[in-house]
Amino acid sequence: MSKINPLQAAALKTPVKKITATKPPVVKTQAAKAVTTGSTIKKVTTTNPIKTPSLAKNSPTKIAPNKVVKVKIAKPVKEKMPKLKMERDSFTMPKIEYAQFSVLKERLIKLGQPAKKSELLRAGIMQLTAMTDAALKAAMSKVPTIKTGRPKKK
Repeated sequence: MSKINPLQAAALKTPVKKITATKPPVVKTQAAKAVTTGSTIKKVTTTNPIKTPSLAKNSPTKIAPNKVVKVKIAKPVKEKMPKLKMERDSFTMPKIEYAQFSVLKERLIKLGQPAKKSELLRAGIMQLTAMTDAALKAAMSKVPTIKTGRPKKK
């Protein structure tokens, strides 16, 4: 069991006072509005929970009893990231491996994360970069070397 200091013990012995909040009285204003619904006219009285002070006739500003005040909230400033320069390139790969793009894209759609071919390639590069030297060498040994360039037309 933990020990308490004398100040905490005194605080525990003192009685707790209940504080109740009182609501401001609802004051009905004399202003009435005519509301039309279809062919009938209804008289609607507005209520104001806080009594508004009456202003002098010559005062330049008047307060409406039920006026809505709009407050603009400042949006957080987004930090501008420097624009990345893009690099375009072309490559050659076997049709069987190229077909894996569509298989992976379908899997990602089912997972709720659709992706483009370039995103898949970038994800693969990130995975290769994160590998240790031994794991990278083992993965690259599984990839067969192909002849680069465009195929000859027949």
